[in-house]
Amino acid sequence: MQMLNQEQKKFLLDSIRTIPDYPQQGILFYDITTLLNNKKAFEMLINHLKSHYETLQIDFVAGIESRGFIFGATLAYALGVGFVPIRKKGKLPATTISEKYALEYGFSEIEIHLDAFKTSNQSVPNVLLVDDLIATGGTAVAAVNLIKQAGAKCVESCFILNLESLKGAQKVREVAPTYTLLDL
Repeated sequence: MQMLNQEQKKFLLDSIRTIPDYPQQGILFYDITTLLNNKKAFEMLINHLKSHYETLQIDFVAGIESRGFIFGATLAYALGVGFVPIRKKGKLPATTISEKYALEYGFSEIEIHLDAFKTSNQSVPNVLLVDDLIATGGTAVAAVNLIKQAGAKCVESCFILNLESLKGAQKVREVAPTYTLLDL
C-alpha cells in the first residue's frame, strides 16, 4: 500500500483552512472546503486513496454524514464500487438499522439502510468506511458497528485528519483496521 510522504502531507495540510473558536470558543475547526476547491490537493488526495485501496477488493465505500459523503462517494467512483451513506437518524427513507453513541453531553444516533450492502453473490461484502476527521471516535465506532450489523465486513476505516490527542483513532482500531493520512 502506498503511503504519503512528508512533502505531500504538508501540501494537503496547508490546503486545509483552520478557523479558531468555531463553532464555539476554544475549538480549532479544520475547514476542508479549501482542500476540496484546490484542484491539485483534491486530485492528489483521491489518487492517493485510490492507489492505497485498489488492491483490497472493496465492494462498497461507506461515508459518514456529511463530509464523509464527499470523500467517500468520490473514492467509490474512482474505485468503481458502490457508495453507501451513513446518516443521522430519520434521514433515510427505507427500512434502517441504527446505532446510538455517546457525545460529550448526551447521545446521538446514526442509521444505514438494512439492505445497503446487497450483492449479487453470497459472499460477505467488503466495506471501506470514510470520513474527513476522527476526533473522539464515537460516530466512527457506531458506523463500524452498523456496517457489521448490515452483514458486511469493515475492511478498514479511513480518515483524512486525525486529532491524536482525542484518541478516537485508537478507539476505532479496537473494532476495525484504521488508516489516517494527517495526524495532528
